[in-house]
Amino acid sequence: MANHLYDALFGRHEGSERDFLILPDHGNISYAAFAERAARFAGALVASGLKPGDRVALQLEKSPDMLAVIVGAFRAGIVFLPLNTAYTAAEVEYFVADAGAKLLLCDGRAEPALAPVAAGCGAALAVLNADGTGSFAEAAAVADPLPVAARAADDLAALLYTSGTTGRSKGAMMSHANLLSNAEVLAAYWRFTADDVLLHALPIFHTHGLFVATNVALLAGCPMIFLPKFDADEVIRHLPQATTMMGVPTFYTRLLDDPRLTRDLVAGMRLFISGSAPLLAETHRQWEARTGHRILERYGMTETNMNTSNPYEGERRAGTVGFPLPGVEMKVCDAEGRALPQGEIGTIEVRGPNVFQGYWNMPEKTAEELRTNGFFITGDLGAIDADGYVSIVGRGKDLIISGGFNVYPKEVELALDALPGVLESAVIGVPHPDFGEAVVAVIVPEPGAAPDPEAIRAALGQSLAKFKQPKHIAVRAALPRNTMGKVQKAALRQELRHVFVP
Repeated sequence: MANHLYDALFGRHEGSERDFLILPDHGNISYAAFAERAARFAGALVASGLKPGDRVALQLEKSPDMLAVIVGAFRAGIVFLPLNTAYTAAEVEYFVADAGAKLLLCDGRAEPALAPVAAGCGAALAVLNADGTGSFAEAAAVADPLPVAARAADDLAALLYTSGTTGRSKGAMMSHANLLSNAEVLAAYWRFTADDVLLHALPIFHTHGLFVATNVALLAGCPMIFLPKFDADEVIRHLPQATTMMGVPTFYTRLLDDPRLTRDLVAGMRLFISGSAPLLAETHRQWEARTGHRILERYGMTETNMNTSNPYEGERRAGTVGFPLPGVEMKVCDAEGRALPQGEIGTIEVRGPNVFQGYWNMPEKTAEELRTNGFFITGDLGAIDADGYVSIVGRGKDLIISGGFNVYPKEVELALDALPGVLESAVIGVPHPDFGEAVVAVIVPEPGAAPDPEAIRAALGQSLAKFKQPKHIAVRAALPRNTMGKVQKAALRQELRHVFVP
């Protein structure tokens, strides 16, 4: 039976003895061996009581087995929710409950904290450790390999949760066709072939590392050097064996800090790609001067995967995200959705087979952001120049992208405002040489209170993932406001723009 995504990405590789995952110091895994493992994990998912269309939530450390569970979910027609490992138990509880997940897979170290979460949500809990141990690994070892389930192009493949400006996270519904169409375009646009070797140091709970990097490699049939995380020593050790690398700006700034990064080290590389956060123009210049390579920057988001890319051949312009990808329509609009003249700044709207189906259980929010004609209102502010290059100049939804992770200020502000001694707060993003943007909080204390920034950080650690926590906290007597009483965040960004970058 046909399975739209699995057949295209993996079906044709099932009997291949070519290397799929190159594991540093742990040997290699062939496409055939990985497919067999994924089929057993698919069997374990079904044995746990899940059927096509049911949801499984994963808060796991990056490992071959985590990837095999995801591929197994594709194979079984089960919808998966990849969750950031930094999320707290309270955050995971919301995702599992909202999605109605029947199974939560976690690392053994998180089991004590997540057991009551799963029980409260009516979900089963199983452990899958990065070293291949745990109750779910044991279940897969005795499970029968599951035949490929039939799934159509429009069937739901994944729920990707992205924070909302109201503080409530939204589950973006991604179909089999959404994921496959985008991977096909990117593999062709970036000239991936079976002769490539992708250096993979990204997390796989995120669109970038999973649906971009991994799916492109699968379509090309090339191996991946599969690092558990970004580590400059490990990346430098393996760059001579790679031909391509996808990363966030942090990867590039940290490698530039290492004198071992030379032209000789990357002589065999053909392509460096950056995304998930803005790359400073200075980083572009330094990287090209040091390595002779011009980083290719692109633009995407959770709800759409990739929308634009600088060209493979031709000028890769720093400060831009290139052109709309083939099959993606893009326009810059005013508040009423009317297209603006070339060069003017407005809200970016996109339409194409990559655009998601809507927000899980949020029909009103879907209607607000997804027009009836198929255009998605991204909330990003941008412009298209005379040569067709797209520039992102801001975010109407106030989104901060720090180290490749989305942070919505409202969620952080709600947590801050709930703390003793805090009257009100405003959260902004400012330039950061390592993370692209950093979260900065400006708080106004209650009369007579003297908030301690370190105590505030400690308190936020109980409810917010680390990447959402402010890297700088400023105390002010009042927040700047306009005549309508709205906080002027632009003034705060201007005031604090040099906190991390002189």
